[in-house]
Amino acid sequence: MQQLSAPVLSHEARTPSGKPHAEIAGLKTELSTWFGAEFAIWKRDRWEPLPFDDRPAWANSLLGQLIPRRALDTVVPQILTEHDFFSLLTVPYTDSERQQYVAAAPVVTRHPSYADDVSEDAAWLGWDESITRHWLLGHAVIPRDVLPRLTAAVWGRMSAERQTQRLEREVVTLSHNLSSTYEEISLLYGLTHNLRISNSDEEFAETALSWLTECVSAESLSLYLAPVAKAEEVTYRARTESVVMSRGRQVLDAAQMHKLTDTLELGPTSKPLVANRNVTSSRDWPFPAIRELIVTPLAEGDHLFGWLAAFNHREGKEFGTIEASLLSSVSAILGIHGGNRELYRQQNELLASVVRALTSAIDAKDPYTCGHSDRVARVAVRIAQELGCCTKTVQTIYMAGLVHDIGKIGISDAVLRKPGSLTPEEFEHIKLHPELGYKILCDIKQLSDVLPVVLHHHEQWNGRGYPHGLAGEAIPYLARICAVADAYDAMSSDRPYRKGMPEARVVQIFQEGAGVQWDRNVVAAFIAAIEDIRRIGQHERAGLSLDVQRWAEAQASQS
Repeated sequence: MQQLSAPVLSHEARTPSGKPHAEIAGLKTELSTWFGAEFAIWKRDRWEPLPFDDRPAWANSLLGQLIPRRALDTVVPQILTEHDFFSLLTVPYTDSERQQYVAAAPVVTRHPSYADDVSEDAAWLGWDESITRHWLLGHAVIPRDVLPRLTAAVWGRMSAERQTQRLEREVVTLSHNLSSTYEEISLLYGLTHNLRISNSDEEFAETALSWLTECVSAESLSLYLAPVAKAEEVTYRARTESVVMSRGRQVLDAAQMHKLTDTLELGPTSKPLVANRNVTSSRDWPFPAIRELIVTPLAEGDHLFGWLAAFNHREGKEFGTIEASLLSSVSAILGIHGGNRELYRQQNELLASVVRALTSAIDAKDPYTCGHSDRVARVAVRIAQELGCCTKTVQTIYMAGLVHDIGKIGISDAVLRKPGSLTPEEFEHIKLHPELGYKILCDIKQLSDVLPVVLHHHEQWNGRGYPHGLAGEAIPYLARICAVADAYDAMSSDRPYRKGMPEARVVQIFQEGAGVQWDRNVVAAFIAAIEDIRRIGQHERAGLSLDVQRWAEAQASQS
């Protein structure tokens, strides 16, 4: 007979309790249908009857005792014994958990006549002759020469069915894996296309957590973001305290997460760690709320930005390499984004330090106008906001306002600090400061956007300004805004040689000069925002902040 491996029934045949009752019942029903006999099942590792098997009466007779002795190496169906009226058939079977069994039954091969002696068969079956004769006559006959061929056919069919079930399971698994892989690729693709410096770590993390929730079967997904700077060391918005973000129930707070990573001896270069119940069920495990865990660092090189963690499988299963790999990929992207954001912030902090130094140099050069650049910058921002300028433009006009007079560093102290009116020669000398400022800043790449403002903030709408005599729309837009802000502070501020003009007079001058010296639209925006601008002129700031959004929000909250 052809040597075939024992068939395996699918998991779908099992009961929800996990016991193999349904598989055994299915096997017995299938074999009984084909052979018209009552089968019993033995477990091969112990050769003991199954407690849930409804065993026929013959199973404890000589036939039942024969099976453990003769079927030890059964890998294919075989006929163990042949008698006058029946043959003992055994069929090996491996269940869905790879447990091995043997199914066996006496199959009637011919019916006895009235005169036939059935005593030998009765002895094997463990019954008296009358019961044995009745039993033999009550079953369908499979002739002895047909039984091997039928057995081979049934075995082949069973093997084919089991192979089909296995392939179906593999197709389902493959389909599930392909679906999961597609979701994972889509997630990673989406994250990489959201790697914008303008997105904060928290905004990017929110996106990642939302998408991960659809791909990872965890009761809780959490991101722990570490501080990147101290509060007293930052100019721009930066994370100065730990942030915990979760989907599902938050399992650990920031302090507990720190304890967890210390317990597991994890660092910025650690690989994803997977801990299932073989770890978490130990007596010394200090986190009873955690049954299953994946944790991976958010890092760029040796710089640790936080941790990404999945807690407790939703279906009570174990986390594996697929989930760990996905979380590792996401955390790597988050780490790269965090590194880029931090590098960008540090560059901005360096630029802020340069601008502070330049502004301090202007104030030291001309103490009578100390604070002028800061006020011009803030007034210019308010006008730009009134004009509907975008955030980037507002940031540029603010930076330009701070350094618009940097060229005065090259102006003679005698001219710059002169308390009285300037001579024509002195005025020509002071008119050099826009071009001097341009030359000072032109090699700082990060300030390239402010150069047109520095160079042209003294141009006039009618073309009578300096240094190039530009007129109308030829004057850079931000330079026109800065010109109004600069003129406002110059007219409204006190000087050693005069008091600042009243607001009504300043407004009158602007109205008269609109379309002549200044852009009409800019003047209109100035007048519309005059109340906010008045407050700006009345309050000096204790410290120079280059983060427009931060001080604008603070200023709005005070108004």
